[in-house]
Amino acid sequence: MEHMREKSPLELELIERARRLIPALKARSAQADRDCKLPEETIRDLQEAGLFRVLQPRMWGGHEVDLRTFFEIQMTLAEGCMSTAWVYGVMGVHPWQLARYPVEAQRDVWAQDSSALVASTYMPVAKVTPVEGGYRISGRWGFSSGSQHSQWCLLGGILPVDGDLASEHGTFLVPCSDYRIETNWEVLGLRGSGSHDIVVEDAFVPAHRVQRTNNYSIEATPGRQVNTNPMYSIPFAQVFVRAVSTSAIGALQGAINEFSEAAAKHIGKHGAKTAEDPLAQTAVAEAIITVDSLKLVLERNYTHLLKLAAAGVYPDVETRLLYRYQSAHVTNVCADRVSDLLRSMAASGLYSTNPVARLFRDLHQARGHIANNVAAYGRSFGTVQLGLPNPDPFV
Repeated sequence: MEHMREKSPLELELIERARRLIPALKARSAQADRDCKLPEETIRDLQEAGLFRVLQPRMWGGHEVDLRTFFEIQMTLAEGCMSTAWVYGVMGVHPWQLARYPVEAQRDVWAQDSSALVASTYMPVAKVTPVEGGYRISGRWGFSSGSQHSQWCLLGGILPVDGDLASEHGTFLVPCSDYRIETNWEVLGLRGSGSHDIVVEDAFVPAHRVQRTNNYSIEATPGRQVNTNPMYSIPFAQVFVRAVSTSAIGALQGAINEFSEAAAKHIGKHGAKTAEDPLAQTAVAEAIITVDSLKLVLERNYTHLLKLAAAGVYPDVETRLLYRYQSAHVTNVCADRVSDLLRSMAASGLYSTNPVARLFRDLHQARGHIANNVAAYGRSFGTVQLGLPNPDPFV
């Protein structure tokens, strides 16, 4: 990817800071799995390296660098620990979304502490009651990655009809004092992501902390009037979905690294090295070209989206659906490739201490996220390709 565009010295430094964290992230990965939470040292390392500020507006102490750099950092972190990269992707993309909220909401989060972290769960389960000055919400949401490290949470709900505005998905920004975390993240993979439940019991959310999630208009995203970088104009569905798929590319690269190192050393029961096995040779070759192809598509798509945003052009429906489908495809093909690698390690690869086995579990967990439902998004894209209306109201 390096040859495609010139990165600034700051971007290069941020990517290098992420790379320097890989050994520590590897060393902590087993603890993250056991605790179902990232170690506090990891969050501190990410904060001190300035990585959560990558997409944060400059007016609030952020770096405001290119989205492609953000995703490269996420892939780099995943080579050490996919759970860390998953949390980084989710929590690191929220400053991008918050930059689109009214400035008053940005002030609520960042004025006192510009390093404040925001978690999310966009499941539209809130019970929403319009009241004077905003809404009252209640509900229980699942899958809030990194919530134990956050001071705020973005919660999904269906906003009722409001004058000329139709009923649609909304995102409610809520401080941690207004919700509790139910720790129930006992799962196969991405255990360190700590994606526990969030419970709210009748909290007031002022109108300036509510966003019509997929509404692209300047009225719905007034923060763009002050945060004028074109990247803040890309549609929400084209940015957040990549935050929950791109770590898979880096995780597959991490599996390639671990597999290659093990294959050179391991001698099977019949005296042959894993490296001499034709199946192992094919599996690693396929994994490498998969990583390369997925990176190229990611770079190409965001180059195009940023160009459209700079010109004030909303991407057409075929582009939106294709890019959405390609994002969901990532975790699925990466999970298939890591399955091939693990199978090539035979019985010795099945110990839970094997880093490739951990990445196998993480990648298969990631493909279960609703945003990575490749069949659904493939059908939506195919439907429009065949001349029928777009069936997906969120894309």
